[in-house]
Amino acid sequence: MPAKANRMLALPVAYRNYSGTLLSHMNEEKQTTCRYTLADLEHWSDITRDINPSIRLGIFGDPVAHSLSPQVQDAALRACEINMQYGWFHIRVHELRSALRFLRQLDFVGINLTVPHKIAGFAQIDAAEASASLCGAVNTVRLDEKKLIGSNTDGEGFSRAVRSEFSIDLRDLRVMILGAGGGTGHALACQCALENCERLVLVNRTPAKTNTLVERLRPFFARPRVLGPVARLEAVPWDESAVRAQLADIDLIVNATALGMNPSDPVPIPARSLAPHHMVFDCVYGPSKSAFIRAADEAGARAANGLSMLLHQGALSFSVWFNREAPIEAMRSAIVL
Repeated sequence: MPAKANRMLALPVAYRNYSGTLLSHMNEEKQTTCRYTLADLEHWSDITRDINPSIRLGIFGDPVAHSLSPQVQDAALRACEINMQYGWFHIRVHELRSALRFLRQLDFVGINLTVPHKIAGFAQIDAAEASASLCGAVNTVRLDEKKLIGSNTDGEGFSRAVRSEFSIDLRDLRVMILGAGGGTGHALACQCALENCERLVLVNRTPAKTNTLVERLRPFFARPRVLGPVARLEAVPWDESAVRAQLADIDLIVNATALGMNPSDPVPIPARSLAPHHMVFDCVYGPSKSAFIRAADEAGARAANGLSMLLHQGALSFSVWFNREAPIEAMRSAIVL
């Protein structure tokens, strides 16, 4: 269960003493993160009257306290001398529509959407950029004259992260995405299709959630690139035997689920199913190695967590909001676990 959100009614001291460390918004005597809620958005002007610089960016999610986006984006804002801040907003599934409605009336530049809002958010924006339209999910929203314009930077951020971590492009890889039915999985699958990857296998516990995605992506895989009878695009159920049957023809295995955020979470694929030729990319990040990363280590496979993707998708979001190149080195230096 996610931790109960803390209502922060006025925090002028915390913001005047802003230090830019892991807890982006902190009181130096009482080091606690500041998370806002739907009720806070309803009374936003009163709650934030004394906060300087003002909060005009943020992330909506449930859970959200784990997110490093505030420290990364605040570092970018400081580097570019933009006088505003980025905050955490604990918004539950049933609250998203109301939260976005309040957002239209506020002086916000934009927001990020994280789990579980990426697909639901797509249905509630006013217009979508091509990056969001293809995958049917949105992780970045900018405000334009009270209109919500949605983009998706997860796919391109993932592509840049893979290139950075493994020195290879998606077009040269056979990719398996675990959790392809979620918003992140949709975005990553679409990026693989756009870059014409060698092969793409979509894995999900609920096959119905990937059926539409498979049909949407099928034209990208119409021409064969691999030898033999292996299909370039497949969707398989998430059980060990079905997944293991595919792994001999896979290079990169991606965990696009939230498995690994909690230490008690099961490993998405056990070490016995992995091989040294595999590359493992876990979109989850945290202060310690996830179970999936540990399984990859045990199997002798190369592995990377989601911090590089966080950096690159965050830089792309910054560019969406401000129409300028993001200060990526400043953002990189702010990632401290």
